[in-house]
Amino acid sequence: MIALIQRVTHADVVVDGDCIGRIGPGLLALIGVEPADGPRNVQRMVERLLGYRVFQDADDRMNLSLQDVGGGLLLVPQFTLAADTRKGTRPGFSTAAPPALAEQLFDALVTEARARHATVETGRFGAEMHVSLTNQGPVTFRLDA
Repeated sequence: MIALIQRVTHADVVVDGDCIGRIGPGLLALIGVEPADGPRNVQRMVERLLGYRVFQDADDRMNLSLQDVGGGLLLVPQFTLAADTRKGTRPGFSTAAPPALAEQLFDALVTEARARHATVETGRFGAEMHVSLTNQGPVTFRLDA
C-alpha cells in the first residue's frame, strides 16, 4: 500500500460538482493499493498516517504527528500511484491491485482511520474527482506499508 501525503492548510475533493470531503489543517493522503496488499498493510498504513511526524513543534522541527496536532485527514483513492513507470513513456497498471481488492482495502483503511482519529474525510472510489489543496511547506512524502 502506498500513500502520497501532503501537509496542507486545507484540502477538498469534489465529485460531480459536490464537495464530498473537506479538511482544514492536516494531511491529504492519496492512496494506491498493490496486488499483494492485505489487512496488515491497512493497519500499518493507518499507524503511519496518524503517527508520521511532519508537523512543527515549538522549536520549528518536524516532531509532531497528525494525532499530536489533531488535524484532519483526507483519504483519496488513487490507483495511478501503483503504476509501473520504470520504462517507456506510458504507465502500466499491472502493478496496481484489481479494483475489487483495492476498493475493499481502501474501505478498510477508512474504517480503521475513523476508529482511531476524529476527523477523517474521503474521496469516492472509482469516481472522477477534483482534488484541491494548499500544500504547507511544501511538505510531501511517499509512505509505504
